[in-house]
Amino acid sequence: MTTLVFGHKSPDTDSTGSPIIWAWYLSQTGTPAKPVLLGEPNTEAAFVLKHWDLAKPEIIADVSADHTVVIVDTNNPAELPPSINDAKITGIIDHHMLVGGLKTKNPIDITIRPLACTATILHDLMGDAVAQAPRGIKGAMLSCIVSDTLEFRSPTTTAHDRAVAEKLAADLGVTIADLATKMFEAKSDVSAFSDAALLRMDSKEYNVAGKELRVSVLETTAPKVVLDRKASLMASMVDVAKEDGADQVLLFVVDIIREEATLLVPNDLVKQMAEASFGCKVTGDTVVLPGIMSRKKQIIPALKL
Repeated sequence: MTTLVFGHKSPDTDSTGSPIIWAWYLSQTGTPAKPVLLGEPNTEAAFVLKHWDLAKPEIIADVSADHTVVIVDTNNPAELPPSINDAKITGIIDHHMLVGGLKTKNPIDITIRPLACTATILHDLMGDAVAQAPRGIKGAMLSCIVSDTLEFRSPTTTAHDRAVAEKLAADLGVTIADLATKMFEAKSDVSAFSDAALLRMDSKEYNVAGKELRVSVLETTAPKVVLDRKASLMASMVDVAKEDGADQVLLFVVDIIREEATLLVPNDLVKQMAEASFGCKVTGDTVVLPGIMSRKKQIIPALKL
């Protein structure tokens, strides 16, 4: 039986690269495994696959009782296949808060560590095997860390994430700054995406004060390109929320260079939430939040009404 390894829906670089990394390791150590995705990778993740000559994993919609799976980069059932609790889960490797709701058939291996990136945890768990990893696996690992730390700008970054990234970069003979520039340029090219696709591209579902929220983040070096579309994006939030069973979509446009986020404010609910959560005063249809870079560390823990 081949073990399926996958991350969360709306796969970013970490949820695209980490399944590839861990499936390689499992296969090398006697457990046949293959990476799969729960959706199309975002533009940055697609660039990373091409850059390191890695095949795009198969995209699946669901799993069944016949599947053995390892989950990486999430432990949230809302971000996983509908029938995840029917599958035989054998492991979870993650760096997010423990959500609860997953049910396993047997005791399993769980590793959740307070690091910026799942790939950093995978590096540690692999130990000496990292030295034998192909260039593409090491490249994916480095790219995941660069992405999740926003080239070490994110407040989630730890000294260990940076040390692992620098070690991998030296081994690969690449410059982190050059790789990050190429990755962020790819991430910032959203011209081909509809408003609905942008709102779902890097989003997670949360319940805050009884409200079901889709919290979307767009990290970019060209925020004006996204903000020029704010009217149509805010109009599209209504249908996206309805289709996804949410009360509201929140969109944070993160300026990687200026290290700030702009929240779109389409209605009074978002205005109230912004003012209560971030101590700001909203006077228009956007509000700039200086220093806000991380959904995991700065946005989700702050959200309240």
